[in-house]
Amino acid sequence: MTRGLAAALLAVLLSAAAAHARDITYSAAFVQGGLVVARAPGAQTAALDDRALTVAPDGTFVFGIGAEAKPEARLIVRYADGFEEMHTLRVTRQIWKVERVAGLPPAMVNPPQAVQARIARENTLIANARKDQTQQTWFAGGFAWPVVGRISGVFGSRRVLNGQPMSPHWGLDIAMPTGTPVLAPAPARVALAEADLYYTGGTIILDHGFGVTSTYAHLSKVGVKVGQIVQPGEQIGAVGATGRVTGAHLHWTINWFDVRIDPALVVTPAR
Repeated sequence: MTRGLAAALLAVLLSAAAAHARDITYSAAFVQGGLVVARAPGAQTAALDDRALTVAPDGTFVFGIGAEAKPEARLIVRYADGFEEMHTLRVTRQIWKVERVAGLPPAMVNPPQAVQARIARENTLIANARKDQTQQTWFAGGFAWPVVGRISGVFGSRRVLNGQPMSPHWGLDIAMPTGTPVLAPAPARVALAEADLYYTGGTIILDHGFGVTSTYAHLSKVGVKVGQIVQPGEQIGAVGATGRVTGAHLHWTINWFDVRIDPALVVTPAR
């Protein structure tokens, strides 16, 4: 094959590939701790780093990017007509804050052995609630603030308590007085409603579909029941200081299955 013929053939192949390339839109940048809603009209299946994603009939799907995600992720989308595309997503790295707290009672740092079995049971309860995958795209409309107040704790911060390194803080803390209404930030089904968990006290988990859940902890009031459908702006509970806390606040977390998401990257600007 002559060089000219080879070049012509390559041009034809590239032109054909471009002609078949499909448009995919993304709701957000690819950043550690982010949640991305994607739309690929005509898509039938999708996978992120070989993890299968649920795809709605209109081509909507969602995925989370972990706080320790690698610099690149591979997204494969397959369409109903048999066409397949691979996209390399370049992930922006985050620098997480380090918070040091001293003078806490020892039991606040290391729970006594007597409660370890309880903690294990409750962790299983929470994990099971986060496995739910309601076949609704309630997450796609975005999230409002469940309560507006002073941010007293940020996502991803590495906490050192009494000089002892602890697990990262996987939520957003909003300091408000006990009794302040907590509102549903998006449509959801209630997946968990518990009045007294060891770590998180009054706790609610909302299922927004396709593995996206949000959790509300340390509540003084739990005002919903498992299986209930809630709408944006509907009161689900009230701020409190239940569980292992040092003051009244709402601890708010968002998950995509087991992937932790920074609520500050997902929520709409506060008014």
